[in-house]
Amino acid sequence: MRRGRRIADDGPVDDELVERFLEDGFVKIEGAFPPRVAEDCTRLLWKETGYDPDDPGTWKDPVVWVGGMAQGPFAAAANSPALHQAFDLLVGEGRWRPRYSLGSFPLRFPHDEEPEDAGWHIEGSYLPEGATWHFANVRSRDRALLMLFLFSEVTEEDAPTRIRVGSHLDVPPLLEPYGEDGVSGLEIAPRLVEASAHRPLAYATGRPGDVYLCHPFLVHAAQPHHGTRPRFMAQPPLDPAVPYELDRLDGDYSAVEFAIRRGLARAG
Repeated sequence: MRRGRRIADDGPVDDELVERFLEDGFVKIEGAFPPRVAEDCTRLLWKETGYDPDDPGTWKDPVVWVGGMAQGPFAAAANSPALHQAFDLLVGEGRWRPRYSLGSFPLRFPHDEEPEDAGWHIEGSYLPEGATWHFANVRSRDRALLMLFLFSEVTEEDAPTRIRVGSHLDVPPLLEPYGEDGVSGLEIAPRLVEASAHRPLAYATGRPGDVYLCHPFLVHAAQPHHGTRPRFMAQPPLDPAVPYELDRLDGDYSAVEFAIRRGLARAG
C-alpha cells in the first residue's frame, strides 16, 4: 500500500487514515465537501420528496427513497479533492471511477411507524441473471467502497446509520466458500449478524459535508427515527475501474484488498 502523502494540508496523515480503515472498516472525512454544496443538494432532495420542509404534518412516511441525482451540486459533492485523495489511498490510484451523480438516498423522517429496512447487512453490488436480490463475493465485485454522504446534521437522535466496528474482517471467511459467483445478501445476512455480534457499535454522525468511506464488507444497519429533524444522506458505491485482486504478484494491495486478506488470515 502506498503511504506518505497527506489527505490535505491540515488533514490526517496517510498512515493514520489507512490504519484506521484497516482496523475499523471505515474512516470519516470531515468537511469532505462544502456545507453550501450540502445545502444546495438538500434543497433539491426536498423537491423530490414532495414534502414541505416547514410542515412536519406533510412527512407521511418514515423513509423516502430517492434514486440517482446528477445535478451540479451532487457532482461537486462527489468530486472534492479530499475525497479523490482518499479514494487513491484506500482503493488505489487508477483503480476507481469518478462519480458524477449520487444515490440512492434513504431520507429518514421522525415517525412513530417502524421502517422495514433496519436489519444488519452488507451491500450487494451485482445482480446475477434471474436473481431478485443483489449479490456479493469475496473480491467485492463491482463495488470499491460503500460511502455515506451527510447532507444534514446527524446526531445520535437523528437515526444515524449503525456500524459494527471491525466487522469487515468477519465477512471474508463467510463469502469465500461461494467463490466468484458469490451469494445473495439476503441469504448471507443471518450469518453476518451472528459473526459480527461481538463488535462494538459506532454511529455515522456528523455535519453536512462529512463523508464516511466504508469497506464494502462493513456490517451496518439503519434504525428508526424518533428525533425531530429529518436525516438526509446518500449511500452510493464507489465503482472500481479494475477488479480487486487478492493474490497480486507485486504485493501492491490496496487497503480494501489488504483488509480482505487480513480477514482471510492471508495478510502477513
